Amino acid sequence: MLRVSGDELLARLALPHALDPFEGEPLVVVVDGGSGAAPVDPDRLAGVPAVVVATAAIAGLDAQVDVVAPDDAAVERVAAVVAAHPDAAVALAVLLRGTAQRSIAEGLVAESAAYSLLQGGSDHRGWLAGRSWPEPVVAAAAPVRTWRDGDTLHVVLDRPEVRNAYSAAVRDALVEALGVAATDPDLRVELSGAGPSFCSGGDLAEFGTGPDPAAAHVVRLRRSAGRAIAEVAPRVTARLHGACVGAGIELPAFAGRVVAAPDTRCWLPEVSMGLVPGAGGTVSIPRRIGRHRTALLALTGDPVDASTALAWGLVDEIDG
Repeated sequence: MLRVSGDELLARLALPHALDPFEGEPLVVVVDGGSGAAPVDPDRLAGVPAVVVATAAIAGLDAQVDVVAPDDAAVERVAAVVAAHPDAAVALAVLLRGTAQRSIAEGLVAESAAYSLLQGGSDHRGWLAGRSWPEPVVAAAAPVRTWRDGDTLHVVLDRPEVRNAYSAAVRDALVEALGVAATDPDLRVELSGAGPSFCSGGDLAEFGTGPDPAAAHVVRLRRSAGRAIAEVAPRVTARLHGACVGAGIELPAFAGRVVAAPDTRCWLPEVSMGLVPGAGGTVSIPRRIGRHRTALLALTGDPVDASTALAWGLVDEIDG
């Protein structure tokens, strides 16, 4: 890790854009201490290939910092993840820096492009090669149950045998169900999951089995459950419980209201897989908790419990 003061960080970022302010240095830059907050081009950090971590919120440096770590232990965890998965970690930081300037649609395009690029990378290929893969589970019924009760459309993830793992079939069924809500402005949506968890994230049995990364990018753009939720967000309540992993928190974060059971735990494991969140999390989660906390969540891979999620604004209510 490279440790600098706030003033040194600003001095480095004041270098001409043609120069890499951290060339030859570690990919993790830790900012210790305050600064005089001298003027710096706010876009200067945009493409810098490093992860900038502050050990505390530092006045005047929000735009120049990727992560605000609560303690030195969190700094060490971030540094370890960046060292182990540098391409994914830097891609995440760069992606999140632009999230406030992008619309939801633009953000989903940028996220999918980064995800596709990393799918072809050596880190993700190594992760795929090092895993023992579960056998695909043959669904006994539709992966998503829907029914209408007056002006409420109930949408229930229904793969309890795999903790509602997010498969292509689940994605397609969600898009179809939310399309019904999009055509009826009076229809409210209640989104929930059957079994012990709301959603355990991407279906591991499908990793590495899809089309090539470029084709997968097109599929994600055409069939985005995140965009479908966002389009009717004010009318969607997501009800979470148990494990909400990866897509299991990325998608409900688009909803207008998120209600969590006390046993809810949320985390983002994708960077440890050589990827960035790919179900819309770099778009939905920063809009709830800001990019600094989103980066902390993704770079540490640490779970947050329901009370922390409520304090951060990741959920709106704890029920029970």
